[in-house]
Amino acid sequence: MKREAAFAGQFYPASMESLEGQIRAFTEAEVAREEVAGAVVPHAGYIYSGKVAGAVYARITLPRLFVIIGPNHTGKGYPFSLMSDGIWKTPSGEVAIDAELAEKILANSKNLKADDKAHMYEHSIEVQLPFLQYYTKKFCFVPIILAHGDFATYYEIGCAIASAVKGGEKVLIIASSDLSHYEPREVARRKDSRVIDAILSLDGERLLKTVKDLEVSMCGYGPVVTMLSAAKALGATEAELIQYATSDETSGDSSTVVGYTGIIVK
Repeated sequence: MKREAAFAGQFYPASMESLEGQIRAFTEAEVAREEVAGAVVPHAGYIYSGKVAGAVYARITLPRLFVIIGPNHTGKGYPFSLMSDGIWKTPSGEVAIDAELAEKILANSKNLKADDKAHMYEHSIEVQLPFLQYYTKKFCFVPIILAHGDFATYYEIGCAIASAVKGGEKVLIIASSDLSHYEPREVARRKDSRVIDAILSLDGERLLKTVKDLEVSMCGYGPVVTMLSAAKALGATEAELIQYATSDETSGDSSTVVGYTGIIVK
């Protein structure tokens, strides 16, 4: 099946020319690139989080294969859903799901299920694709959408991903997540700093505890815990904060902001 671009013209421009121009403006800095195991990248409208996303992608030597993990904002579909085949469309073209890798991940996990419904109107994975298309035209990916769960579930899925990719072609695992939602700027920054510290320590259990104890309205904590679990199983030993921003830098309203971070894991 073909999944149409559900959020073109909303989260990002609907025309290829405008879209690529916007991404170019976000990623024009010349910086050294490196191979990484995983990354945390935000998924808001590009005018708010695009600079953070661009800063992350500008730092990475991009492979041909990706696993992109996003949270379930819609409530649709199976709670832990992998879309196992098909084509995703964006204004920049079409991207195929790697069915072979998808089947390997499914075979390794007792929690994941092949299900398309959770993916059809979920923006968190879709908004990552134009950035990847800007830098590398020929690539495939596996999309995974995760609802609320516990550490054991996320850890199991992360290990299933790691087992599927270990020893094979290089795969980058992307966790799509925003941080605090609709908090005063100083409150958001204080909570987000604790979340970022947990991610930089590669500690998924600490991240979940921080989100719960501080009541952080982080939408993609599950994808981040899963990515960290997979990256550590693949040998990752450190993480680096690339950029942090809040939505008031665009909106001018510091009374209610959303936080965005870009982190690479290597």
